Amino acid sequence: MSRKLNRASAIAVAAMTLTIVFSAGGSGAAAQANPAGAVIQEPTPQHAILVTTPQAPAAITDGTVPNAGDEAASDAVAPRATSLAALVSAQPKLSELPRELNCLAGAIYFEAKSESLAGQLAVGRVIVARSKSGRFPDSYCGVVFQRSQFSFIHGNTMPAVSKASRQWKNAVAIAQIAHAGTWKSQAEGALFFHAAYVAPGWRLTRLARVDNHVFYR
Repeated sequence: MSRKLNRASAIAVAAMTLTIVFSAGGSGAAAQANPAGAVIQEPTPQHAILVTTPQAPAAITDGTVPNAGDEAASDAVAPRATSLAALVSAQPKLSELPRELNCLAGAIYFEAKSESLAGQLAVGRVIVARSKSGRFPDSYCGVVFQRSQFSFIHGNTMPAVSKASRQWKNAVAIAQIAHAGTWKSQAEGALFFHAAYVAPGWRLTRLARVDNHVFYR
């Protein structure tokens, strides 16, 4: 009788173990069914939307920019953000900015610091799109410092920035968002832009005007 009870107990334990293992595997597959880093478009509905968990940006080196743009993803559970402003506020405060991200933030700052957050993001996404296009240098610094492309670059140097200012902090946050691709700009896919008060006569496809810039691809 004792041997039969022991054998029955062993069978019960084994069955329970298999149940736990299969249950865990199912929940993991379900968790991975929601892709991280989904791109969202502004304006937003009243309901909350999913965005990538705010983290330090995907790895940035001094050369090319790996995993930049829409492919950047996080395995963490995404928080909810109802606006671009909320996403800006949620960005991590980086104690030290990598050189590539500094170039991206600098371009946003000097080209669009007086624009809305949407206008700043549109400029930032142009830098990201250029770095991935194969038509421009494949790094943010390469794009920004390319000859005769940005008027704020003089003698291959960027002007000094007041890094304690709110405008710089916003530019850094927008740079993180543009790099990770966690919010879609109103001129997504643009490779060129100019101030709205000039008319260069470009034979390009106009995408949108965002604040005081007109964007093309």
